[in-house]
This record gives sequence, structure tokens and C-alpha cells, in this order.
Amino acid sequence: MVDFKTQEVETDLLILGGGMAACGAAVEAAYWAKQHGLKVTLVDKAAVDRSGAVAMGLSAINQYVGLRDGQNTIKDYVDYVRNDLMGVTREDLVANIARHVDSSVHLFEKWGLPIWKDEKGGYVHEGRWQLMINGESYKVVVAEAAKNALGKENIFERVFIVGPIMDGDKCLGAYGFSVRENTFYVFKAKATLVAMGGAVHVFKPRNSGEGQGRAWYPPWNAGASTFFTLKAGAEMTCQEVRFIPVRFKDAYGPVGAWFLLFKSRATNAFGGEYMVERKPELENWGAYGKVKPIPANLRNYLGMLDVMAGKGPIYMRTEEAIQKIAAAAGDEKAAKKKLKELEAEAWEDFLDMTISQAILWAASNVSPEEKSSEIAAAEPYFIGSHSGASGAWVSGPEDLAPKEYFWGYESMSTVKGVFCAGDASGASSHKFSSGSHAEGRIAAKAAVRYIVQEKPAAPSVDATRVEALKAETLKPLATFDEFKNTTTQQDVNPNYIRPKMFQMRLQKLMDEYAGGVTSQFTTSRPLLEKGMELLVFLKEDSEKLGAADLHELMRCWENVHRMYQAEAHVRTVLFREETRWPGYYFRSDFPKLNEENWHCFVNCKLDPATGQWEMYKRPILHMFKQPGEHELLGG
Repeated sequence: MVDFKTQEVETDLLILGGGMAACGAAVEAAYWAKQHGLKVTLVDKAAVDRSGAVAMGLSAINQYVGLRDGQNTIKDYVDYVRNDLMGVTREDLVANIARHVDSSVHLFEKWGLPIWKDEKGGYVHEGRWQLMINGESYKVVVAEAAKNALGKENIFERVFIVGPIMDGDKCLGAYGFSVRENTFYVFKAKATLVAMGGAVHVFKPRNSGEGQGRAWYPPWNAGASTFFTLKAGAEMTCQEVRFIPVRFKDAYGPVGAWFLLFKSRATNAFGGEYMVERKPELENWGAYGKVKPIPANLRNYLGMLDVMAGKGPIYMRTEEAIQKIAAAAGDEKAAKKKLKELEAEAWEDFLDMTISQAILWAASNVSPEEKSSEIAAAEPYFIGSHSGASGAWVSGPEDLAPKEYFWGYESMSTVKGVFCAGDASGASSHKFSSGSHAEGRIAAKAAVRYIVQEKPAAPSVDATRVEALKAETLKPLATFDEFKNTTTQQDVNPNYIRPKMFQMRLQKLMDEYAGGVTSQFTTSRPLLEKGMELLVFLKEDSEKLGAADLHELMRCWENVHRMYQAEAHVRTVLFREETRWPGYYFRSDFPKLNEENWHCFVNCKLDPATGQWEMYKRPILHMFKQPGEHELLGG
């Protein structure tokens, strides 16, 4: 096996990730660090320009509260998020992001992002909280500001972070390797900010073979945030809440603009509107079935009921929506002009963020002004930023959080000095791209304050420990190199398992036992317990992963990360004995909402030393005085 050099990097604040949260963290950290003579280092597995969930672009900014314009209040946004997650949300975290997010949006515009304006110069809203943008270069614009703030000498790209360096319950930094050259990295830091995204491909995707890389959430996001925080010993929350978006089928094109901007309907194959015909089903989900807007998972569920009843496929009535808007423009000439505008906007919606959907439309001879397009529920994803909530249990801000939710520094996990933002932070969904950027800024400022106030000693990692971590990291290369010639086909070998085969096993396991696409997102105690049994075998076999090159070495560790995300999910779904999010998953043995026993957070924690898991409930505490009042407790 080729020798790897070891490169050690010492810093004060280490930012892990390159997406929106990490870029927000970089801008904010650089500002405060400069005032205190501190060094900030960012490490990204990809290239910051096109890294993270917004890599391809975006057609709308999905969180803009409009506080400056008096359009909404912080409480309005908290109510929206809490209702959408069926009552389970950290109101303090949501409110903290909501009061800062508009400033991030204004920064984006200042940096050059084109935001749609109406004839009066105001922002064009897609819905109550969303702004339309020309966002094909959204990430590039935001990344440029982050890179300029930090300086290229403080940014390490194409470096895969394997995990944390721990000394007991103290985090000393992180270790990983370059995916471009034979270098093993040790990053030593006084504080670490985790912003490495969520996880896709834990479950078997709808698209297989060459289409597997086409997912709704970026296929390279493999659970690094969850693995890192679990291995650091941090408390995790909402690991049962996976997100299943309904999107244009096979290429995952966005539906938000069609529902909110174009006012389109979704119908079954027979023209029935499931949101109308199945409205009585909402009565079975308590107060959450009566709120407006209807929670995303319940909207999903009503459509799934039609599919399970044999009424599929489900269609977005694009032609109906476009023709209706065009007709309202006036005479025939005005209608034709409007039709052209709408047609351009329809295609731009995809070209801004999901180019493959435009390609699929073209390949399938679909003209949206003439023909409906099929929509479908995707496979499950683990995120803390969209309509999901999985992530680390972090401290809220002192002026908003109940005392049980505050332990010194905003966005700090239960491990001292480890901060989380974006998809790494749990129980604060609906922050999307702009809110993730704002949360990165919040976490970075708190992390710098932690370093200044706590004055942690410069971490030291002895050479023996470094060599042990290096050997563990590179083991798949050594295993493959030793045994690759013992069989005539390198994919089939009793001494190792290649990452692609390993991933297939994980996905099959989760799909069949934890409620994936082929089981109609339904599971039960017997299925989950069998899944846990098979996860034990899979974890044993992970010790025999084999990698032929650097790319496969990255794939090996990505799948280890996914495996831990999978285990956290299965254990938490098993622990929560109710169905709270039909449309995301359904417990057939506990098919109803149980507010009395399960109106709570379900949290978990892994002991990195023993491998033992701890499961427990945390209370849902509200930060507003009384329903209808706008004053914040303590603020």
C-alpha cells in the first residue's frame, strides 16, 4: 500500500463543512476572531463553491420572515414550524433563527444574488415565507463571501472528515484524509463547529443503477454530522423524524413554486383531488389536522392513501394552472404573452436548481403548459433544516430558552466546545438555506465567545494516538491490497466487502425493516427488532470494508457514517410507540397519535467507549406566555 504523509493543522476554531451553515459560520467567525487574534479553519469534503444542499442552485429562498417590513412576527414563524412538525419543535431555536434570518437574506442580496422584485421594488413572494430568486449561482455567491472572509490559506477542500479526536469527554478536533492525494490530516482545535449536512442513501432510493445519484437531497451527504456528534458523545434528538418530500417523479424537481406561485392542484389518475376527497382523514390527527397550512407529512399521507388504493399515479396539473393564470391576463394577445412568461418561469424553476428535471421533461416530451407531470413521494432523508428535525440537541440562546434548554453558549451540543448548525442541529426545522446560514453565524459567534471566555488550552494529540487513528482510517486500503488477488473477481471476496455492496445491504435492510419505499413507509416492532439484529451483523462486517483507491476509501467511511445514522433512527422509531408523522413513517402496531405519552422529544446518546445506547424523553417546553400573545418569555 502507498505510504500516506501526515499533516497536522493547529487552529482555534475548526469549521467542518462547506454548505450554507458553514459559509455563514465562516463569515461570522472571521469577523469576531480577527478582533481577538484567533485563527479559524474550514474543512470541506468538496469545493465550497458548489458544496452542500444548494450546490446546484435554488429557485427560492424558503425562509424570510419579513420582520423589517412588519409582514410577520417571530411567533408567527414559530407557530408555523411547530404545527408542521406535529407539535415537536424547540421553539427557542426556531425563534432565534427567525429573528436573524432576514439579515442573512439581505447579505445575499448585497453580495450579488438576484432576488425577484415587483413593480414597487418589493420582494416577490412564492408563499408567505418564500422569496423567488434567480438562484443558479446562489451557492457561488455565498461561498465567495465565506472564502474572502477566511482567506484561502485557512480553507482545506477535498478533505474527508472521518470523525472527532476525543480525550475522554473533551473534543480536541477532527481527523480525516485528502480525497485527491495521499495525505492523512489531523486538525487540532479549541472549539469545533459541525456543519457537514444530513444523510441520503441510508434507505434504498426510488432511482437505482445509473439514476441512483439523482436524489432530492445531495447524494454525497452521508451522515457525517450525525456520526461526528454521536462519536463525540453528544446527545441527539428527533432521530426518528425522517423527511420524505413529494417531488416531480424521478428527477425530484421542486413542487413548491407550482403549489404556491402557480396555485396548481395535485390529482390522482382519475382526476380526484386527494386533499379534498380525503379531508376527513385529517380528523384522526388531532389539532394538527386542523391547522393551516396542513402539515407536510399529512399532505403526503393523503396522497399516499390514494396510491395505496390503486388511484395512482399522482399528477401535478401544470397545464391547468398555467392556462388558468394566462386566461386571467385579459384578451387573447395578453393571454398569449402571459403564457410565454409562465412557460419560461416553469422551466427556470428547474434550471435554477434541478437541471435533471428539465432534461427529463424534454426527454419525455412534456410541455408543462400542455401536459400534467407525475409527482411522487421520495425515499426518506435525514435533515435538520427542511421539514425534518434530526440532529444534535443544542443549547438555545439565554434570553429565549427555558433554563432546561440553555447550558452556556448558543448552538453548543452537550459536549463542551462542539457546536452544531444547519442539518447538524436538531429540533429546529424549516430553516432551509437562509436559516442554516443564519444558524451558522449564530453558532460561530458563540464558538468564538466560548474560546475567548473559557480559554481552553491548545489541544495536544500524541504521536501514538495519531498513528492509531491513521491506521484505522486507512485500514480498508490495506485490507483490499492484501486480499485483492485471492479471487478472480475483485467484487466478490470472502476477506472484504466493497463499499457499493455494503451500501446495498444497508439500503435493503432499512427499506424492508425500517419503513422504506417498498414497504409504503410502514414498520412495526417485529420489523424494527429484526432490522436491529441485521444492523449488528452489518456493523461487524464494516470492519472488513475494502477500498481500491481514495475514492472508495471515502465511500467506505461514508457508509460507516450512514450505518450509524441508520442505527440511531431504528432505535428511536422503536422507542417512540406511536405514529406522529404519517406520510414520513407509519407504525402499524401503534397507528395513532398519542399526545398523552408522546408529546415529547425522544433523544438518544451513544457511549463511544462502550458502544451502549441510551434512550430517553425530553419535555417540550414553550417559550411564549399564552396562545395569541406575542411577547417572548425573557425577551
